[in-house]
Amino acid sequence: MSSMNAKASSGDEEKLSGLRSKTMGDSNPLGEIKRGQVILVAYLIATLELTFLFMQMGVMPYLAKSLGLDSVGFGYLQTTFGVLQLVGGPIFGRFADQFGTRPALILSCASGSAFFLLMSISTSIPLLFLSRLPAVFMHGLPGAQKVITDLTTPSQRADALGKLGLCFGISIIIGSALGGVLSTKFGLFVPTYVGLVGNLINTVIAMVGIPLQAKPKSDHRVAEHGSVFSIREILRLMKFPGVMEVFIVKVFSGLPVGLFLIMFSIISMDFFGLEAVESGYLMSYFGVLQMVVQGLVVGKLTNHCTERTLLRLSVFVFAGVGIGMALMRTVWHYCIVLMPLVFAFSTLVTITDSILTKAVPSSDTGTMLGICASVQPLTRTVGPTIGGVLYKQFGVSSFGYLQLIVNMGLFVYLLKSKIPLREMKSH
Repeated sequence: MSSMNAKASSGDEEKLSGLRSKTMGDSNPLGEIKRGQVILVAYLIATLELTFLFMQMGVMPYLAKSLGLDSVGFGYLQTTFGVLQLVGGPIFGRFADQFGTRPALILSCASGSAFFLLMSISTSIPLLFLSRLPAVFMHGLPGAQKVITDLTTPSQRADALGKLGLCFGISIIIGSALGGVLSTKFGLFVPTYVGLVGNLINTVIAMVGIPLQAKPKSDHRVAEHGSVFSIREILRLMKFPGVMEVFIVKVFSGLPVGLFLIMFSIISMDFFGLEAVESGYLMSYFGVLQMVVQGLVVGKLTNHCTERTLLRLSVFVFAGVGIGMALMRTVWHYCIVLMPLVFAFSTLVTITDSILTKAVPSSDTGTMLGICASVQPLTRTVGPTIGGVLYKQFGVSSFGYLQLIVNMGLFVYLLKSKIPLREMKSH
């Protein structure tokens, strides 16, 4: 019965999406120019939050070491952060659906402030672990995605979401560099002070720059009754046509690469023989590639190809990446493999987010984006254990072979299955 209700609701939503594309300008309380400005503010908030997050990631190993935390303890610290983000993603999304995007972004930025405040006074290992706690509500990227989803038509969505990759790339480059410079020249705790002030500023930007009611009136529905923490309401979204299938592809297609990237700090030293500075250069290279691909290439492709085609293409390219990873022997090989890897990863993330937000009612897009945002924390949580076993027992090439096998299986599945998608291209 619930499956029938989901299909009926999805049918109603599809009609609503078609109406939305035509009448959005009339029904939206924001004008076209104002809508564009709000989306730019969302990009800014996401960029700042991610910059401060990458800044602390570069400093955290040294801070943990200075407090006497060994490598095993540091692994537990990272796992704690991953689990909190994993649990918090769907809850944050449901909060955004029930209370609005502005309160959700304010919550995210305020949580970031608390995160850096606790980190700045972490003079012991227990305090350092306690500083991870606010991470449960630090979800600026899904918050920005929610703003974009509310303010764009379905045909514009993939392009607009793809441009968030530009924000991500900028954040990797600036955040990593800023953390290194500040900690080296002024001390380990200075980046935490900068992160605290920056997140407070970000909170003000969210309060001033994001309207209380961003969603078009024609789309505004009363969210399902139930607690923000209701697991049943979160799992209900998986029953809509095509959602479970696309989500499975989203999780498993990039999982082997995700495991490899989690282990990369060790692989870069042991396998490639890189120094810390050279690893930093590789990270910047990765950031630039992500900026170019997700900020420019993906948007162009969505204008000319259907989302079904791009989903299949990203999985097929990921399979080819697996061959490259299995055969690579030097860091230069890795630099070449990174190009198709970033393309496939960026395309997969953007297209699946777009497909999944269209597959559920507009009153549930925040929850759906929160579920999507939990994929990376899930990889970070299980990654160190699974990745460590693969690397120690079978070597670097095992990540490539696993990537090839998983994605060839998913590609055949996508070719044969009839996943219901709303085929739309940007105009």
